[in-house]
Parts: sequence; C-alpha cells; structure tokens
Amino acid sequence: MTATNSGPMTVKDLEGMPDDGRRYELIDGVLIVTPTPGTRHQRIALRLFALLDDACPPEYGVLAAPYAVHWGDYIELQPDVLVGRFEDFTARDLPVPPVLAVEVLSPSTRLIDLNTKKAVYERLGVPSYWVIDPAEPRLTVFELDDGAYREVGIAVAAEVYQAAKPFLVRVVPAELLGRWGH
Repeated sequence: MTATNSGPMTVKDLEGMPDDGRRYELIDGVLIVTPTPGTRHQRIALRLFALLDDACPPEYGVLAAPYAVHWGDYIELQPDVLVGRFEDFTARDLPVPPVLAVEVLSPSTRLIDLNTKKAVYERLGVPSYWVIDPAEPRLTVFELDDGAYREVGIAVAAEVYQAAKPFLVRVVPAELLGRWGH
C-alpha cells in the first residue's frame, strides 16, 4: 500500500506483506497483525487438526493456518484450524465461509478472537465457531442460531465434548496438549 493510498486495505494489498512468521489478516479493510504463536498454541492447533482430519467425512476438508479464508475484497481471515466443504477449496484459498472456524487464544489475540473475529464469523454465517483457551485448557463451542452465535458447549481439561457439527468428533481439551500440558 502506498503512502498516497489512505483508504481501506484490500486482500490484494496483503500479497505485499513480508513472509516474517506473523499472521496478516484483514477485517473490513483494517489490517490485523499478530505474532508467531507459542508452543501450547501450536500444539493444540496441530493436534486438533489431526483429530478433525481423522474424523472428517469425504465431503469436507480440514486445514490449519496459515490458510486464507476470503470474503470479498476487504476480509481475509486465517483461522487456526478450519473445516470447509471440499468442493469449495481452491488451490490457494477458501473463497467462502468455512463450516467450522477454530481459534486458539493467545495473549496477543484473546480480545480479537473473542470479540472481533467472532463477530465477523457470525456475520459471514460460519455455522460453528470454536475457541480454545490453552491456559486451562478449555473448549467453548458456538453455533449459529437464527443468525447469532449461541454457546452450545464447554469442555474443560479432561471433560469430553462430543461434537455433532460439522461432523461427529470427540474432543478432550487436555488431550490436545498431550505431554506438553505439564
């Protein structure tokens, strides 16, 4: 983006961002830059990816960040883990809302994930939004109900959450950390 262009950023502007390990996302033309995730964050995201991928029926695909979800010219999000309809993925992005977006909280993203991104996912019509807090560990599940997110489940530490959407999968937050949980 040049100094003479003071309007909102576009998805095309993100192509010029450095490949420096940070995550560059765009929400309504506003750039959100977050640092590289920490160990617990990465452990949870990768183990959840594997868990979802193993349970995933053929009509869906599971990917982990960095992977872009585009919506128009002014929104590009990179959920920590996402599930989309297999037929909707392109070679470089998901140009439609995923059926599940998962964000793993970190000190630098907590407020964004719990407020801004949750509101954007809700507005885009993402049917399921999961938030994982690595500190407890805790899974909070939101599902769209008449256009608004409603909390439908919580699992803390060794508690089990049996997801029905977008497909059947059993999640135990403490197991997502494995030996890194100590």
